[in-house]
Formats: sequence, C-alpha cells, structure tokens
Amino acid sequence: MVKILKKCFFIILSLITIVSLSACHGYKSLEEFTIPEEFDTSKEYNITFWAKNDSNNAQKKIYKKAIEDFQELYPNIKVTLKSYTDYKNIYNDVITNISTQTTPNVCISYPDHVAKYLDGVNIVVPLTKLMDDEKYGLGGSEIKYESVKKTEIIASFLKECYFKGDYYTLPFMRSTEACYVNKTYVEKLGYTLPDVLTWDFVWEVCEKAMEEKEDNQILIPFIYKSTDNMMIQLAKQSDTGYSLDTGKVLLFNDKTKELLKTIATHSENGCFSTFKISSYPGNFFNAGQCIFAIDSTAGATWMGSNAPLMDIHKEQIAEFETEVMIIPQFDTNNPQMISQGPSVCIFNKKDPNEVLASWLFCQYLLTSNVQMAYSETEGYVPVTSKVQQSDEYIDYLNKQGIDNLDHYEVKIKASKLLLSNLNNTFVTPVFNGSASVRDAAGQLIESVVSSVKKKENLDDEYYNKLYENVISLYRLDQLEEENSEESGKQNLGKLPTTALALIISLIIVWVVIIIYVSYNKYKSAKLIRKQKNEVD
Repeated sequence: MVKILKKCFFIILSLITIVSLSACHGYKSLEEFTIPEEFDTSKEYNITFWAKNDSNNAQKKIYKKAIEDFQELYPNIKVTLKSYTDYKNIYNDVITNISTQTTPNVCISYPDHVAKYLDGVNIVVPLTKLMDDEKYGLGGSEIKYESVKKTEIIASFLKECYFKGDYYTLPFMRSTEACYVNKTYVEKLGYTLPDVLTWDFVWEVCEKAMEEKEDNQILIPFIYKSTDNMMIQLAKQSDTGYSLDTGKVLLFNDKTKELLKTIATHSENGCFSTFKISSYPGNFFNAGQCIFAIDSTAGATWMGSNAPLMDIHKEQIAEFETEVMIIPQFDTNNPQMISQGPSVCIFNKKDPNEVLASWLFCQYLLTSNVQMAYSETEGYVPVTSKVQQSDEYIDYLNKQGIDNLDHYEVKIKASKLLLSNLNNTFVTPVFNGSASVRDAAGQLIESVVSSVKKKENLDDEYYNKLYENVISLYRLDQLEEENSEESGKQNLGKLPTTALALIISLIIVWVVIIIYVSYNKYKSAKLIRKQKNEVD
C-alpha cells in the first residue's frame, strides 16, 4: 500500500509540474500598449489583416490594392490578407486564437464581438491615445499619406466605436437594412406603395398575395435575412425594451410575446419566412417569388431583375420594378432603423512597433481612395465627410442607373437610403455578452417560425418555455452579474483550462498526502500495539 501511495504521489507531482509549465507557456498576458516615441522603420513587420467580403471579388481586389499601395509607402510593413464571408467565422477564429496569442493584427469586427475580446487583459488596443497622437494619430504629422482627421469621420459612426470607456474600433463602412420591394407585384394586387412602409401594410399585402396565389405557384411574400435585426428593430420601434449597457436583458416580456404572436399568425398563412428556414431572400425575390425581401443595403447588388450578382439561372429571373425602402415601421413619423457595417480593431502584440505598424495600416483603410472604391462595390456608405462631400462621390450617386454594374440603380438607391436617414439610425448597447443577446433575439423568431411549420401549439405555455430555453441557451441570466464592477475589479473572464487543471491536481495531491499520512499513523499505531502485546 505504501509503495502504491508513494508512486501515485510522484506521478501526480509530475503532472503538476507539466501542467504548470504548459500553463505558463500557453498564455501570458501582454503588457499594456505604449506608443513608441518613433516608429522604427529599420525593422520589417509582418502583419495579418482578417477581412470580411460579401463573396464579392471586387471587394477582395480593393483590399489587395490598398495593401499594395500601403506597402509602397511603408515597404518594411508586409500585410497578409485573410478573407472571410461571415463575421461569425472571424469572431470564432479570434476567440480561438486569443489563448495562443495568434490573433490577427488588424481585424474587421463588430463592436459586440470586440466587447467579448476585451475579456482578456490587454488583448485589444484602446485607440483614443493613438487617435490623438500628434505624430501618428489621425491626421498625424509623421504619416506618409494623407491621413483622415478625427473631425472628418462622421460623428455618429465614430460614436458607435466608443464603449467601455474608450474607442476600441474605427468605422470602416456603414450600412443599414433595406426593404427591397417588387413594386410591380404590389401594384398588380391593387396597392400603391406609401412613402414609408408600415408593418400593417406589409402584412395586408402579403395576406392578399396568398389569397390570390395560384395552386402551383411558389410564393413566400415576405422573407427576412437577419432575424436578429428584425427582433431588435421591432423592439426599438415598439419601445418594447431590448437591453441595457449593464448587461441587463429586457427583451423577454409580454410586449415581445405579442410581436412574436403576430409573426406566428402570418407564418401560419405562409406569408412570412426567414433566411435560415427558406434560404436567401434575394433568390426568391429575383425569381418573382417574394414581394418584400429585407436584407442589408450592403447586399444591394444581389437584389433585382438586373442585379450584377445573382445566384439563380437567367431563365428563373422575373422582370419587375424594384423599389428600395426603409424597413416597415410602427410610427412613420419617427422611423427607427439599425446602423451596422464593418469596423476595424487592432490586437496587442509584444512589440509596440508592430502595433504601431498595424495602426498605420488601419488608418490607411479610411483614406479617400479606399473609402471611395469600397463604397462603390455595394450599398455601403463611406464613413468620412471628406468622401461623402467629394465631387467624385456626388457624381457617382448622380449617375444612378446609367448602367447595371458600377452604377446599378438598386445599389445606389440603397446608399442614398442610408444617407438620407442617418438621423433615424440607432445602435444597441455594447457589453460583454451583447453578441449573445443579439443571437437570442433572432432565435426567438426562428423558433416561432419553425414551430409554426411543425404545427406545434403556440399557446402561452409555449412562449414561457421558449423564453426559458433561450435564456438558458445563451446564458442571458448571468450577463448582468458578469458585467457588474465589483470593488473596481476587472472581469477577467473564465478561468483558463490549464489553471483549472492545476487547481484540481493540487486538491488530488493534498487528498493523497492526507491518506498517506493517515495510513502511516495507523501503521505506526498498529506496530506499537503489536509490540506491546508481545511484551505482555
């Protein structure tokens, strides 16, 4: 028994040593970034840029051209582009790479995602000091190109990048959601499009369309691409409540239940579906099988009979007039629509000069040539007043519809839609876990529509259970506690796996030691009793 215990003791002790070494090797928090006095141009820096494009080769070419032009100015900075087609894939890869310090240098990200990255200490570089630096800040004196000034970035777009007491992103492009309408179909049903769509109008037209649908006709009158955005905007427009920046979730209430019941009612009649359930709305829309398709203005080149980008065969395309309108509203005098679009963040590294190199490239993405070129690829809006007010951009907008490529009518209409509604846009609160609240919002709608298709009974008990399941699935009941500041302590996130393993190993060792000591005491006592008996 003693030999076995000793062997166990030394095995576990060895495991502790290995785990301790791997814990130290696996992750070591970085020092807080400090701006170097001078950028060291004698060294070569290799930086990675993770970017999202909309399966649009033109966007990839613009990124590559921006990198080439930047490297001509800074030949000692080599930029490697990694392209993604989905923001969530970027987010997941970043989360995976944080623990091994293999994050990219520059990354396209939503503020919701960056808020989660901030779980780690000194992972994402705060930008306020960099932005204001005289030499290398926005419009800095030592920059080798005409850097945009802080005052030239649209104030509302820049404000979206400020959370947790600092700027953690720079806006790159901005978009919103648009309702792409088959105007020809609406008029065929006997309706005239109003200046601003209302939810009642859209539902009425959809119900009418289903009543007159031919037996073998494929028709889903209303398809929504992002149900996350749908639920968020419904909540905002109806003053239902969504969340607070403290992490408190307000979404799960009776008003939300009524909104979901309305969606369920129209889903039962076949009027409504979602991207996740029925596939991309643009495909149905371009085939004349959808009347109202809601998608980002950034997807405008995929929408309409003459769309330059399309996923269906020419024989399937229907000829109709496309109107681009703001999403349906409850109050047409106070329209509310979400502001979205890519922003750029910088990850911290051991070498401050490498971070500064990343910052120089990050700023370059806001220069006029890059902003102008990228805004022409989709219904994006440039984020600087310098470009928005330029003769070149105004001329681009004025050439709406002269061709179906660079000046595709639907695309430019989508850009104008956002430009004329900047004051009607909003953003949701950003905090650690806000991305989960967004996912949960969409899940409510997806679950309801799916349950309707399965012909489930959607009574009050169903909605109560749905709330419980979604709250549990996304851990929403823990968000406020996780975001609270207890005695000024920073939320350091979950305990690393290696540290947890070390603690468990220590507990096991102490248990073995106690057993070992107790056994020796028992053996000694037994030996003493034996010796005493022999004497007697």
